[in-house]
Amino acid sequence: MGTASSLVSPGEVIEDAYGGEGGEACEIPVEVKPKARLLRSSFRRGPRVIGASFKSTGSVELEYAAEYERLRKDYEIFRVSKNNEIASMQKKEAKLDEENKRLRAELQALQKTYQKILREKESALEAKYQAMERAGTFEHDRDKVKRQFKIFRETKEKEIQDLLRAKRDLESKLQQLQAQGIQIYDPADSDSDDNHTTVTTAGTQCEYWSGGILGSEPSMGSMMQLQQTHRGPEFAHSLIDVEGPFANVSRDDWDVAVASLLQVSPHVSQALWSNTVRCYLIYTQETRAELQAFIQTYSLRLQRFCEGLGHFYLNVSFPEEKAALYAAERRQEIERSSVCVLLLKSSVSSCVVEDVEEAFVETPDSRPLLLYLRTGERKGEKEEVSTLSPSTRDLLERVNKADKSAKLKVVDHAGSVEEGAALIFTQLERVIKQELLGLELEESGEVEEREEEDSGDVLWDLHDEQEQIEAFQQACSAASRLSFQKYVDRLNDMVAAPPPTPPLLVSGAPGSGKSLLLAKWIELQQKHSPNNLILYHFTGHPLSTSTDPVLIIKRLTVKLLQHFWSISGLSMDPSKILEEFPRWLERLSACHHGNIIIIIDSIDQIQNAERHMKWLIDPLPANVRVLVSVNVETCPQAWRLWPTLHLDPLNPREVKSVISTECVNSDIKLTKDQEKKLERHCRSAATCKALYISLLARLITHTRSSWTLERTLQQCALCQDTVSLYRLGLKVALDSLSTDQEKHIMKELLCLVCASHNGISESEALELFPDLSFPALTSLLHNLERLLIITYACGLIRFQHQQACEAVNQEFLDGGKCRGSYSEKIIRFFSEQLKQDRVTWRAADELPWLLQQQEDRSKLQMSLLNLFVSQNLYKRGHFSELLTYWQFVGKDKCSMATEYFDSLKEFEKTCESEQSMSRLADLYETLGRFLKDLGLLSQAVAPLQRSLEIRETALDPDHPSVAQSLHQLAGVYVHWRKFGNAEQLYKQAMEICENAYGPEHSTVARELDSLTLLYQKQKKYEQAEKLRKRSVKIRQKTARQKGHMYGFALLKRRALQLEELTLGKDSADCAKTLNELGVLYYLQNNLDAAKMFLTRSLEMRQRVLGPDHPDCAQSLNNLAALHSERKEYESAEELYERALDIRKRALAPDHPSLAYTLKHLAMLYKRRGKLEKAVPLYELALEIREKSFGPKHPSVATALVNLAVLYCQLKQHSDALPLYERALKVYEDSLGQLHPRVGETLKNLAVLSYEEGDFEKAAELYKRAMEIKEAEPSLVCGKAPSRHSSSGDTFSLRSPALPHTSR
Repeated sequence: MGTASSLVSPGEVIEDAYGGEGGEACEIPVEVKPKARLLRSSFRRGPRVIGASFKSTGSVELEYAAEYERLRKDYEIFRVSKNNEIASMQKKEAKLDEENKRLRAELQALQKTYQKILREKESALEAKYQAMERAGTFEHDRDKVKRQFKIFRETKEKEIQDLLRAKRDLESKLQQLQAQGIQIYDPADSDSDDNHTTVTTAGTQCEYWSGGILGSEPSMGSMMQLQQTHRGPEFAHSLIDVEGPFANVSRDDWDVAVASLLQVSPHVSQALWSNTVRCYLIYTQETRAELQAFIQTYSLRLQRFCEGLGHFYLNVSFPEEKAALYAAERRQEIERSSVCVLLLKSSVSSCVVEDVEEAFVETPDSRPLLLYLRTGERKGEKEEVSTLSPSTRDLLERVNKADKSAKLKVVDHAGSVEEGAALIFTQLERVIKQELLGLELEESGEVEEREEEDSGDVLWDLHDEQEQIEAFQQACSAASRLSFQKYVDRLNDMVAAPPPTPPLLVSGAPGSGKSLLLAKWIELQQKHSPNNLILYHFTGHPLSTSTDPVLIIKRLTVKLLQHFWSISGLSMDPSKILEEFPRWLERLSACHHGNIIIIIDSIDQIQNAERHMKWLIDPLPANVRVLVSVNVETCPQAWRLWPTLHLDPLNPREVKSVISTECVNSDIKLTKDQEKKLERHCRSAATCKALYISLLARLITHTRSSWTLERTLQQCALCQDTVSLYRLGLKVALDSLSTDQEKHIMKELLCLVCASHNGISESEALELFPDLSFPALTSLLHNLERLLIITYACGLIRFQHQQACEAVNQEFLDGGKCRGSYSEKIIRFFSEQLKQDRVTWRAADELPWLLQQQEDRSKLQMSLLNLFVSQNLYKRGHFSELLTYWQFVGKDKCSMATEYFDSLKEFEKTCESEQSMSRLADLYETLGRFLKDLGLLSQAVAPLQRSLEIRETALDPDHPSVAQSLHQLAGVYVHWRKFGNAEQLYKQAMEICENAYGPEHSTVARELDSLTLLYQKQKKYEQAEKLRKRSVKIRQKTARQKGHMYGFALLKRRALQLEELTLGKDSADCAKTLNELGVLYYLQNNLDAAKMFLTRSLEMRQRVLGPDHPDCAQSLNNLAALHSERKEYESAEELYERALDIRKRALAPDHPSLAYTLKHLAMLYKRRGKLEKAVPLYELALEIREKSFGPKHPSVATALVNLAVLYCQLKQHSDALPLYERALKVYEDSLGQLHPRVGETLKNLAVLSYEEGDFEKAAELYKRAMEIKEAEPSLVCGKAPSRHSSSGDTFSLRSPALPHTSR
């Protein structure tokens, strides 16, 4: 055993003699021999020494044995230790396995629970969706049942009205027979009760006495109650509902109608042919320099000016040396021209004489005329006077003689060429602005700042309306060559069928003449059925704007609303527009006297027609008829069950008639063999369609082609369908051109039209082809139009039929494979315009659509972020189109708003001038309106406020543009239902408009209308009614002013149509037409013509119907109103009395026409001071109201007050007092003790008590009246609080209170 020092202590490092690393020592109870360690170390240090002793060798072996023993013990210890560790690790592993199993079991349980919850969630969602679907189905079924019930009710009400009219007619005849002394059996005299029948007509209750006689008018609240509770089958606000439009002389209704028509419908100028200002320039060699100077210096300014207003500008001129080659084109261009300018010096050529004869002599009133006469030339200080040749002098004399209306404007000039060009420009600019575009000029000659046409909530595209007008006119013109009488009669029968009537389907193959038939039928309906309201829409090619369902339904809705004098409540949201149209149709059809006919041509071409036109499947109102045309191949299956009128191919006789007519017009005669060949060829279904035959006739009579007639017939015989015949027409058109350059231009132009969205304008074609002259272009287009290949729509060159587009696609574009290169060319053209800051409606229409077709999202987004492009689309009402582009880019509403905000901030950094700041304010306002329409109200406030701040800073706080910003900001608060804020803003806007334009301007009427709607939303009907009346008066006056003659133009056009119907024999219908003519001329302020026609109507009715017929009373009533307008009160009184006498004997005692005459005669008596004669009329009015509404209705109280006021004027206070007290009782019971009508009656009673000497009672009544008046909210008839007021209650514009929206 060794010493204690030989033991290794814990923590001591033991050196490894074999070069191993050290480690911590374990507590092992083994003695270590240092000697052996030393020996081992010495043994390792070197090899065995040769020659060592045997003793030393044995010692070494012993040492080995001891070392071995030690190592064995170490190994045993190490093995035991490791076994202990392994056992410990196995225990830990077993424990971890158990823990793992437990955790796995818990995880499996959690997964099962999660799956269960997920299944429950899915089932709950499925149940929710099923419930929503059931709710939607239930709502749809409920609406359907409601519509069916409404149609049933309207049908029955119409039957009741017919029965009531028949009853009145029978009663009238009965009274006439009794007056003649004929004994009539009276069932009431019978002893049997079975023969006695009591008839109660509750539906005849109506508000006859529409107020205004004695200054006491029914309140809006009472009128609303009246409409809700007492409206029956014959309820009528005015005689329009009873006797139809234009039956009675009264401005009260029709001035409002005309004013509202002007408010909504854009003024489509009749002086512009297809939306283009075409300036026809006639010049000679001597005045060529002036022409060149004008075109180079001023033409571009006129073009930019017209583009800014949405029109095209085009200079039309033919070189004098080549004018003879374009004789037909010159005549056509003169006919289409908007203004003609003649530049003369001393001599003229024959071509100039021809053009002057056509434009200045034969049709001098068709267009504005301008004569530039160069009388000499200034050389230094001397002036050389030119001498006119005899031919020139004679021409000028003829021109002067033809100018009977003195419309010719003459410019005499003796200065330089540049000065002459400037004079031409000055006069031409004035003509374009004043006479063609209807702009008002200030005294300085500058254009007065125009009010925005979209100042209201309805955004209207002038070009869409112009396109529809032109499509209808072109179809009417083409329909005159075909006979559709058998189809017209069948359409009349189908429309006249008793309700309910499903939509009527006009079907046929492409090119069978469906559009022509509908246009012809519309034209006949407008002429012979003026009471029918006809709304039509003609679609173009499938990808054009005219096939957008949202734009179609929006246009029809606005056209429908404008005929009912209201455009409020129309949403701009695309989905809501499609959803709300049936409701508008149902609501407004109940107000219309006559049928509402909706006609949609080629409805199958509309994008997703079956989904967007669901309202066609639901039942239609009783007086609504819908006609749609479809192609047989593409008609949806659900529509095939509707009543159908199928267009058959033309029969041989009709084919021969069309071809013969065309040959006669072109002075071409066919041989018998050629006629037989054509007859044999046009026997199949594809070769006897209307379009095929029309195109065939044009090809046969085409005179410009070098082909012989026989060759043309042979080539036509090889074409078995319309597309192949169109391809032949393209070849004929190419062959008629003389040079390869012209042929190339024709191909390129047609391919560009095919690749575009809506077409190409003539001015754009001239820019795209710089080497193309205008005479060559117009000759080419004239040739293509003659072959039915192209047409014009809103100034754009388009294909006349879809088959023509398909023919170009096959002939020149290899089936559409080459379309992309032409789209790129148009994109480059409009992109270059945007780089020049030339943003037109054409660039906004074409560029985004073409980029979308090419699926170039990045460039599309860049074009949309051009703020003026988006502004142009939005302000023209293309709201849904703009949303579609953004959805294609992949942006939602909020992202879109952020993009616009960022672009506006960048644009704002570049704005320095006043003009640029004004444009910036317009952009902010447009963005705010756009966001409001998107429903992002919280985000819409910021841009509108910024627009307001810019305008107040850059312009003036009282500038009319500030009122525009206030108006739009108020509209957001109305949507937010913050009515107090909106009211303050509307008042401030109205104050600015009154200060800027006067109290009777249309902008003031706009603010009054907005406040009226606001008060109606708050149920403040009394205030709303007063503001509405004030707005109506303003619009009536505005409608008669110089700048608003478009409404009178509509009336005049209708009058001319009616005059054609009065040329036949005497009849009741002819007398009715004469009466309507008189009313129309009265509305045009042509009182002499009105008197003539009304007198003729009265005389004819007396001859045909007898002097005691109710229609004679109508004519007498109208003549009386006419005399009253002229202040010929004696004649008016006599005529009114005669009319009243007839109506008392012929009509029921509570008939509206009787009340109408009573009202006007009473007003006339009062105006003339014949109060005693007015008393029985007011008493009769009171009796009528009591019979119609019962003794406790507010309208009865109004009649009581009117009669009481009349008694007071007659100093019969004792008779007036009980009437006032009874009226007060009725008002308090029906309207409440704090109603304004109660206050008015109390005030009248106070005045009566004061006059009788009862001062205490008068004071008490007056105090009560003032308390009611003070409790009444303030009206807006006075001045609104000033923006600069220091009152704490004044609303702050710069920091309006925003509602807290939860996120």
